[in-house]
Amino acid sequence: MKKQFSFFLTLIAVALYFLFEGDLSLKKEEDGAKRDEKYYQTKMCGEFGGKMEYVLFDKARVDCLTDEYAIEVDFAKKWAEGIGQSLYYAEITRKKPAIGVIVGEGDEKYLSRIKTVADKYDIKIILLDK
Repeated sequence: MKKQFSFFLTLIAVALYFLFEGDLSLKKEEDGAKRDEKYYQTKMCGEFGGKMEYVLFDKARVDCLTDEYAIEVDFAKKWAEGIGQSLYYAEITRKKPAIGVIVGEGDEKYLSRIKTVADKYDIKIILLDK
């Protein structure tokens, strides 16, 4: 239990580092349009029939809450933040954790990192192509 708690705190620290590293919310697409996380969140949550921006008791917002999953949507580079948020949201909502990972060219190293942790903690990975 102590080891898992320590690991979880490390994940939160890494997530905070990436959170303040820079604004990764907008990416250019092939058609020249910019897509932010909200675009992918809306598209994915609609397909899953979930509730967007589900507000928790502490005012935190789950990107998409379904009958089975609490889903955090993030760009692949923000992998650690997504893991921490998905685990927290799942714990509070009593759902399974999931991450909607927005991936594009060159994101393989981030997917490898996500998969390593997701396999251990049973976090569902949903790939969202840029």
